[in-house]
Amino acid sequence: MSQREQLASFLRSRREMLSPRDVGLDPGPRRRTPGLRREEVAQLSGVSVTWYTWLEQGRDIGVSRQVLDSLANAMRLTAAERRHLFTLSGTALPTEQPQEITVNPTLQALVRTLAPNPAHVINSCWDLLAYNDAYAELVGGLDNLPEEERNSIWLLFTRPSLRTVLIDWQREAREILGQFRASVGRRPDDPRAGALITALTAASPAFVAMWSEHPVQAFTPAQKQFHHPLAGRVSLNYAKLSVADDLNQHLVVFLPATPEDAVGLERLLRARDPKPSE
Repeated sequence: MSQREQLASFLRSRREMLSPRDVGLDPGPRRRTPGLRREEVAQLSGVSVTWYTWLEQGRDIGVSRQVLDSLANAMRLTAAERRHLFTLSGTALPTEQPQEITVNPTLQALVRTLAPNPAHVINSCWDLLAYNDAYAELVGGLDNLPEEERNSIWLLFTRPSLRTVLIDWQREAREILGQFRASVGRRPDDPRAGALITALTAASPAFVAMWSEHPVQAFTPAQKQFHHPLAGRVSLNYAKLSVADDLNQHLVVFLPATPEDAVGLERLLRARDPKPSE
């Protein structure tokens, strides 16, 4: 099925699942078909019956964010269903009401137990929502930073030590910035993204220069090389995994490329938390 056909099928299924009483309408005489009629959905969402009929027929017609919001409200869509509606229509999601960002306690425990392998959880703006001691030590410490500065991109462009710790900083910065631009492009009105870009523009000429080149890049598993004062020179493969209960969150894990790199990570963690002498 084409994307428009999937959109049409999705709308039809949700319309048929609603009863008139669900939306405050009088059911009237016995109905021959389940759910709401097309004209009822059109009335509730403030669009013409013809336009809505064309949409359910999978025709290639213009769909605005305002109209999609109206349809989502009329059909009593859940947050996940609303996001799916926008995805199928090929329309960027409008800014949602800010909600408290939480990380599943089980995921937090997983991040901690992955040590000595550095691991952290980020959102779509690369804010560090959870991290283990190994990752904090790798990037030079995080616990004493203000919350808004616990951000991978902020650290990359404002923490001078990372330019020496990260071998080939220029390439790494361009790749991460390209992924960030692709991510925020899907949520153009996200206030956190706007605030971060504004702060970086004021704080880092390097960010301004690289951002003006409009790098865009998809994530690909790769290897990062570090020259850390405690771990020595280590090569780490990293993976990025989506979190099922919040698709805006991702778990990032760094794994040693060789046994020698694993020894370096052990050395890094021992330096952070040395055992008391016996």
